[in-house]
Amino acid sequence: MSSPEKSLYNFDKKNFSAHIFDVAGIDEAGRGPLAGPVVAAAVILDHKKRKIRGLDDSKKLSPQKREELFNKITERAAAVGVGISSVGLIDSRGILYALFKAARKAVRNLKVVPHLAVFDGNIPIPRLGISQKTLIRGDGKSACIAAASIVAKVTRDRLMKQLAQKHPHYGFEKHKGYGTAAHYEAIKLLGLTGHHRRSFLKEYIRNTSR
Repeated sequence: MSSPEKSLYNFDKKNFSAHIFDVAGIDEAGRGPLAGPVVAAAVILDHKKRKIRGLDDSKKLSPQKREELFNKITERAAAVGVGISSVGLIDSRGILYALFKAARKAVRNLKVVPHLAVFDGNIPIPRLGISQKTLIRGDGKSACIAAASIVAKVTRDRLMKQLAQKHPHYGFEKHKGYGTAAHYEAIKLLGLTGHHRRSFLKEYIRNTSR
């Protein structure tokens, strides 16, 4: 096993597995884009099975590698859960509220009830209903959080590719809703879709309405 994933698994073993077995890593994708939902994933790795080679923070992996690992994670993990919060919820209640709701959904969708949840961040998830720890930059430290980061990212990327088919001129399949120059240019030419986060575009909307 190469050093990155070995380090991730060793972290989990040292910090969790000695006395807690079913640990759910939780991470999200889509906190900052101008369009599309926020997606959270929860993953409980099966330490009795062969370890998944190549796990890492999803941001460090190519799209092809993420897809490959996504398939391995969903095949080998003890449980995988996904939660999605809509643009409407993001705009009405804020991104943090929507993110936490997606995280709670992801945990509820696990087929195994975890003894502990480990969340990539520094703010605990409200009303999660189980013991939890926060871990800053956890997707680069913990195997279960890295796995969750991959599942969340691939799931959201697939959703954005579906939106690209419905709105082919916005480039969602490329920028995944983030605020690139091409995305802003598309908004300028075509206007906003129902999938754009107006709460993230207040200044842009205000400037263009003058």
